[in-house]
Amino acid sequence: MERPTVIKPGPELGSPRKKSLVYPGLSIPFILLVLCFAAWGSAANLTDVLVGVFRHIFLMSNFQSALVQFAYYGAYFALAIPAALINKRFGYKAGVLTGLGLATVGGFLFIPAGMLLEYGFFLIALFVLAAGLSILETSANPFVISMGPEATATQRLNLAQAFNPVGANIGVLLGAVLILPNITPEEQKAEMSAQQLEQAQETDLSLVLGPYTGIATALLVIWLLIAFRKITVPDDDHVHFGLEETSGGAFARLWRNRHYRYGVVAQFLNVAAQVCVWSFTIQYAQDVVGVPASQAGWYLQASLILFLLSRFVMTYLLGIMRPTKLLFAMGVLGVVLALIAALVPNMVGLIAVVAISVSLSLMFPTIYGVALQGLGADTKFGAAGLVMAILGGALAPPVMGLIMDSSGTAAGFIIPAVCLAAVAGYALFDLRSGRHVGPLPTEATAH
Repeated sequence: MERPTVIKPGPELGSPRKKSLVYPGLSIPFILLVLCFAAWGSAANLTDVLVGVFRHIFLMSNFQSALVQFAYYGAYFALAIPAALINKRFGYKAGVLTGLGLATVGGFLFIPAGMLLEYGFFLIALFVLAAGLSILETSANPFVISMGPEATATQRLNLAQAFNPVGANIGVLLGAVLILPNITPEEQKAEMSAQQLEQAQETDLSLVLGPYTGIATALLVIWLLIAFRKITVPDDDHVHFGLEETSGGAFARLWRNRHYRYGVVAQFLNVAAQVCVWSFTIQYAQDVVGVPASQAGWYLQASLILFLLSRFVMTYLLGIMRPTKLLFAMGVLGVVLALIAALVPNMVGLIAVVAISVSLSLMFPTIYGVALQGLGADTKFGAAGLVMAILGGALAPPVMGLIMDSSGTAAGFIIPAVCLAAVAGYALFDLRSGRHVGPLPTEATAH
């Protein structure tokens, strides 16, 4: 297949013109991908609300309710490598469509799960939804980068990623407005007969169906808009070479790279801390401070709004200081706030829980960039490994739930404190390594 020609202004054309954000003809496809970022943000953070919701609906322990995150982020781990292979063999558009399609199916699976009134079926629906979103996320990031000049790749990706926390806030808002205030209180359930309890569970679960079927419908519409639009990008060159050319020795090379290897561990622990904090913010508000269920969701909403605003502040600060210096500072701040949450179980602790989002806002993209620095042709598979590190969001919440069940809700925040301390350690490792202090690379370095 012949690659499109991209004419770049050179010295002979006079003064260089300002680089465009996207190539001509790709503005609408770029906007559609931006909608994908918002959609998976909504789905991911609505899941944080479900941890508390299912605990009340099914009258289960924190450990059992945390299996929601195990199913969701476990799917991210399982599908990251298949997503990379789809992108290599069939192209980014095929990867995006596969992810959108699978996520749509997962969203609609909430309907039969609601009819069966079984927690396990909800976990299956979540797994399928997250499997699709894993493929979508692994495909959409490099697809966005390939849609314009390399000089504006970072700006383009940051713009798209800015809509992820926008979607996240919408997801939590849906939970705070449509679900949490209308859940049947536990004290009422304690006085119900078995038949009344089943009816109450059915009513409560119907509240969950609306937001997820709405997200599934939105994903289906985006799938149709992308599927029937021809999208050609100059850098979508993965279809021109076989898998064996990059996958054969890539894993061995990546393993030998300490910055990458430690970066995957840091990303695992960063996501673990993030999911633990957001999953149990509502429980902390209810169990520790005594906030009513109808109001507890607003503390998670405040946390995500703080996350969104902090991301823009961090973007500015990254322009004036070395990224890993800022990462170290935010890691230390996160440790302090998590320890306050664990050791000061009152409103001060709840404020600390909400404020942890300030430190979290910087971490994922910064660790992502530091770990991928200098990987060259191995960048695509390296990126898949960093997506697989999202497994931390599957494994840590059940552990935190066990601690909360045995030692109290506040004590569980020792887990994010330990995780964020390790992230600060990774930043310190990079600072002491003497690597160059220029801007972080993006996946565009592989093109």
